[in-house]
Amino acid sequence: MSVLITGGTGFIGSRLALDLHDAGCPVRVLGLTNTDAERWNRGALEERGIEVLHGSVTDVGALRGAMGGVEAVVHLAAAQHEMNVPDAHFRDVNVTGTARVLEAAGEAGVVRFVHGSTIGVYGDPTGPVDESTPPRPVNVYGATKLEAEEVVRGARERMHVTVVRIPEVYGPGDRRLLKLFRMIQRGRYVLVGPGRNLHHPLFVDDLVRGLIAASTGDHASGELVLLAGPEPLDTRSMAAGIARAVGKPPPRLRLPLWPFASAALVLETTLRPLGVQPPLHRRRLDFFRKSFSLSGARARRVLGFTPRVGFDEGARRTAEWYALHGFLAALPTKDGA
Repeated sequence: MSVLITGGTGFIGSRLALDLHDAGCPVRVLGLTNTDAERWNRGALEERGIEVLHGSVTDVGALRGAMGGVEAVVHLAAAQHEMNVPDAHFRDVNVTGTARVLEAAGEAGVVRFVHGSTIGVYGDPTGPVDESTPPRPVNVYGATKLEAEEVVRGARERMHVTVVRIPEVYGPGDRRLLKLFRMIQRGRYVLVGPGRNLHHPLFVDDLVRGLIAASTGDHASGELVLLAGPEPLDTRSMAAGIARAVGKPPPRLRLPLWPFASAALVLETTLRPLGVQPPLHRRRLDFFRKSFSLSGARARRVLGFTPRVGFDEGARRTAEWYALHGFLAALPTKDGA
């Protein structure tokens, strides 16, 4: 099956494209190259002979040009981390952009459409989360991704559509957690807040398997599926796992959350209207504040998906990739050298 991946120059999209290519699947990528990471990913894709088209999901012409001969679309492009743009940008990319991708896919006769959504639609849940948990987004990113889900599910009479809610993802190629790995390796990491909030991270190779399962079988048609890692762990345990991966003792220093939250609010309120990315903002503090314990029961039933990589193994493999590419200092060998 020939596949188009939107947002394919990003972390998840590029890893998915490489795996599909290695499996012999014709794959094409549509994405932007606005960051060093996106440019690096584009180079890695093109080295393997993968077709990479530069374009945005807001560009109807680029979408129509990308759809030729495509049987399945995995839609991962999104406005997510930008805090120097107005709310309208999130709506334009996440909602209107998704509608344009669907329209172009329908015109081209695409038969399968997998939409990458987010656990951000749940907002600040107070207990275990599954697909029946009522969405309560608390920011424009979560709200627009929830709207995009409805746009996609509205097309289920015209093609096979599946919505996949994606949790915190990490692994080789990720740049979001790179700063955390570096700080822990250098002994500069400070835990903000109690550190008892839960994460449910998913290793990127596991996520790719889940996305491929969602895009290759009729069993997922019309479904909303939540993917989850093997088990939840709190922020302290996550930091300790990274410390083991880089051969350092677990971080001990802890500071209260409230000064950082106050500073984030001031910076966000002051800089965002000026089009300046705040160095600290409230969504960045979600790492120390929000808790997620996710159910993978429907993914097991519908997709046959079970995560394979625990956090210790995943953190080790991620640290090794960082070190191999010069993003981290050399890691200690097994004999401690």
